Amino acid sequence: MSRRLAPARAPLALAVTAALAWPLAVAAPAAASAPGRYTVTALRFTVPAGDRTCTVDADLYRPAGVDAAHPAPAVLTTNGFGGSKSDGGTAAAGRAFAERGYVSLVYSGLGFGRSGCLISLDDPGIDGRAASGLVDFLAGERAADDGTTVDYVTADGEGDPRVGMIGGSYGGAIQLATASVDHRLDALVPMVTWHDLSYSLDPNNAADRRVPGAAKWQWMNGFFLIGEGQPLLQPALDPSRVNSLKCLHFVTRACETIRTLNSGRYPADRTKALQEYARGVSPVSYLHRVRTPTLLVQGQADSLFNLGEAEATYKTLRAQGTTAKMIWQSAGHSGGESEPASGELNMGAGNLETSYVGKRVLAWFDRYLHRDTSVDTGPSFAYYRDWIDDPRHTYATAGTVPAPHRRLYLSGDGKLVDDRAKVARGSREYRNRLVPTSHSESSLAGMLGLRDPAPYDRKGTYLDWTTEPFTDAVDVVGTPRARLKVISPRTERVQHSGDAADKLVLFAKLYDVAPDGTRTLVHRLVSPVRVPDVTKPFTVSLPGIVHRYAKGHRLRLVVAASDGAYGGNKGVKPVTVTSAPGDTGTLDLPVVRH
Repeated sequence: MSRRLAPARAPLALAVTAALAWPLAVAAPAAASAPGRYTVTALRFTVPAGDRTCTVDADLYRPAGVDAAHPAPAVLTTNGFGGSKSDGGTAAAGRAFAERGYVSLVYSGLGFGRSGCLISLDDPGIDGRAASGLVDFLAGERAADDGTTVDYVTADGEGDPRVGMIGGSYGGAIQLATASVDHRLDALVPMVTWHDLSYSLDPNNAADRRVPGAAKWQWMNGFFLIGEGQPLLQPALDPSRVNSLKCLHFVTRACETIRTLNSGRYPADRTKALQEYARGVSPVSYLHRVRTPTLLVQGQADSLFNLGEAEATYKTLRAQGTTAKMIWQSAGHSGGESEPASGELNMGAGNLETSYVGKRVLAWFDRYLHRDTSVDTGPSFAYYRDWIDDPRHTYATAGTVPAPHRRLYLSGDGKLVDDRAKVARGSREYRNRLVPTSHSESSLAGMLGLRDPAPYDRKGTYLDWTTEPFTDAVDVVGTPRARLKVISPRTERVQHSGDAADKLVLFAKLYDVAPDGTRTLVHRLVSPVRVPDVTKPFTVSLPGIVHRYAKGHRLRLVVAASDGAYGGNKGVKPVTVTSAPGDTGTLDLPVVRH
């Protein structure tokens, strides 16, 4: 996404599109390239994409001096959702890599810009196949529609060009989708993208994710509006981009998925269809076919695609032997910062060589596109620390993502204690109302340049547990876990109705409480849970975070009945939580020492 904020008065589809176009900051306009550094040629391609052919609009950046006798590796990139090849960050990527000697092919994804066909959510059999057709062009095996061919991309064999991909969000998942159907790709850098759309749009952070979660109605409908509002962005639409009156510009199953999530009802047949489709267009379903070395970059401030999504992709790739490394940077889809954090990539400012993330990207391409085996591609895992002032040391490294190991206990008096023997017996109740009573974020506020109210929870609609002030700083890096048991007789009576909407929904989250009582919801992140069975204990994965609880601060776990950014409970369902030394909930934290 772009970190430049869209004007608040712009139409929603236009404003959100501007902000989602590219995940790499473009806060400053890109400087004009020096004459003779590269040439740019606008091209169109008609390529196979599933059961159809699609027209793809692209720009080819050719560095000066690159020819058949002096070939160069290629970098392929495309836009984020709602954008095009002309977006500031997308075009800046083409320029940046051309200036560094790479042949750059920048294109508008299917259904966006001037490219044809319906929006199909980076489906590997459609979007991935279309991108593979562009790889054919870089291999010299396919001509553009005007007859243009290339013979100056470094080749690893006949029909096998040396090609890397970079991009974020929608332009991140397409890399994995393409690599799953085309093993000629040599390097990937997916940024702030998803692992499983059925989780991204309808997250359930209970261990049993077969049960649907709580729909992210704000994010989901913002994207849907962008897709369906394409005539506002591209008045002269290719007829191949129009589906029907019921579903204008998406493939039909995508619209059916949105309608199911918006309905607030989850009968078994519709839930199964929703999950099968959303998973089918997600890396979770095809990563087993990805063998291309992959550098994952994910944002800590991201309520759309959280850190856990990148971690799931990272662990899957490594477990199957695919080379993979991961960086957790500060910026994601959330937050609305106008300037990138120290060390983060800003294509518009041209800081590839000077930012931590930029240097890691260049090293990745040096190693896998230039085949320079002397290049150190960096640690397996790195993460950004916002409490470090020295820009040379804002990123810390580790061999792997820390696992939760420091256990706290939920006491009946509302305390979080470090010893089970300190747990007080007690019972407390909360209940939801028919309207949301907790606020974590307005999901699109930062992108639209709007003020977002501070997070809050209404009395009587949540429970909390708080530690004593920490005597030393506590650094939490990773995904905390909570083990909970609730009592909800109204839910128990209806939870096996056949409609998962009758199950209990709750929201778990972690606050940082300062000595003066000021509360901060870390990156405004929450973990929605649709409890599989209220008669049994359940485990909750809380939001993955990188956060320092400073000396004198306290950590507060909150379980709330609702959240305005998500779908919620059907009907009023009182909830009771009891605690006793031998039977209480727990919170496990991944704590590191620096």
